[in-house]
Amino acid sequence: MNSVADTLTSPLAVRERRSLAPGPTLAATALAVAVTFYLAATIGPRQSALFAVGLGAGLVLYHAAFGFTSSWRVFIADGRGAGLRAQMLMLAVTCAVFFPVLGAGELFGQPVRGNVSPAGVAVVVGAFLFGIGMQLGGGCASGTLFSVGGGNLRMVVTLLAFIAGSVIGTANVAWWQSLPAVKPLSLVTAQGPLVALAASFVLFAAVAAVSHFVEARRHGRVEPVFDTREQGWRKWLHGPWPLAAGAIGLAVVNIATLLIAGKPWGVTSAFALWGAKALDSVGVSVASWQYWSVPAQRAALQAPVLNDVTTVMNIGIMLGALTASILANRFAPSWKASGRSLAAAVVGGLLLGYGARLAYGCNIGAYFSGIASGSLHGWLWLVAAFAGNAVGVRLRPMCDLAVERTRR
Repeated sequence: MNSVADTLTSPLAVRERRSLAPGPTLAATALAVAVTFYLAATIGPRQSALFAVGLGAGLVLYHAAFGFTSSWRVFIADGRGAGLRAQMLMLAVTCAVFFPVLGAGELFGQPVRGNVSPAGVAVVVGAFLFGIGMQLGGGCASGTLFSVGGGNLRMVVTLLAFIAGSVIGTANVAWWQSLPAVKPLSLVTAQGPLVALAASFVLFAAVAAVSHFVEARRHGRVEPVFDTREQGWRKWLHGPWPLAAGAIGLAVVNIATLLIAGKPWGVTSAFALWGAKALDSVGVSVASWQYWSVPAQRAALQAPVLNDVTTVMNIGIMLGALTASILANRFAPSWKASGRSLAAAVVGGLLLGYGARLAYGCNIGAYFSGIASGSLHGWLWLVAAFAGNAVGVRLRPMCDLAVERTRR
């Protein structure tokens, strides 16, 4: 199975770019501009700005082919670690900004807070299930959104099941989170920004070094994260971007989210909200569930859906990826998918949604934003989710899903 990056660099893709029709590009751009102005007029400039940040995230995710799921799969199955090293770069850049800001407690006069949650049984189980779901569903939280926006209709099935799994998770997440756990712990608060940053950099370097060693030993060469070849303007418009550009781009997205929203980037809480609102509209009393009794969750359930920060950013990601796919002339929806792969999308989506609610978030909210907040639960999430991915990679062939391997 070719990756997005492989497809975009094929001779056919290059020829297609030259005949790019301006109509779809203008339509996608006009829609993005219209939504931006609508949010500014009806809700406020902050919501409009966060939508723009989501657009940027969609562009970065698509053009850099920056997938958490595929990066972990190729390392587990084939020992290629460029994607994993790019994630460490992303975390390092983000932490370099996050830790001092979170230590100060404010940014330009606005209070800020990190994603710091308990680390315990719920995180281990939830992240492990999420990891399996990543490989069966074909994407993580951000990956599902940008794949849907890019025209991957199998991922629409994953997204719908993701939403369903998220709602199911809210029904009994309180029981899971009552199981043994270490209280929320932030290295920034416990050790101070500088010590926390130094310790985090050591861990990032260790992960990168292990991936470098494994790849060099198995393949005799190491794929670069930084592309030193000249990047013309067409390359930046059509993609694919270097992995380093994707890593830095996503770091900028999270930093901008902290600046505007006062909290780090998240994705999956919106899925639970969408599903709960759908059930509420047909008479299911989700407001009586313990999860929705928390003041912040209850307020989100009662308010219009576009008032939700995460919802607006998720819409922006899908629309940004749609625009990027049109610019790359790769938006070509197809319903071709085997029954087994569609069944895997359903099961994977359910595991993704359920696991995210147990583990206080997904690869963005718990892993990326959790570690960027200095939270212990972010590192625990990474270990448990990686183990789940290892199981999911073994299950993929049974579900008519490919596993990338390099021919010797």
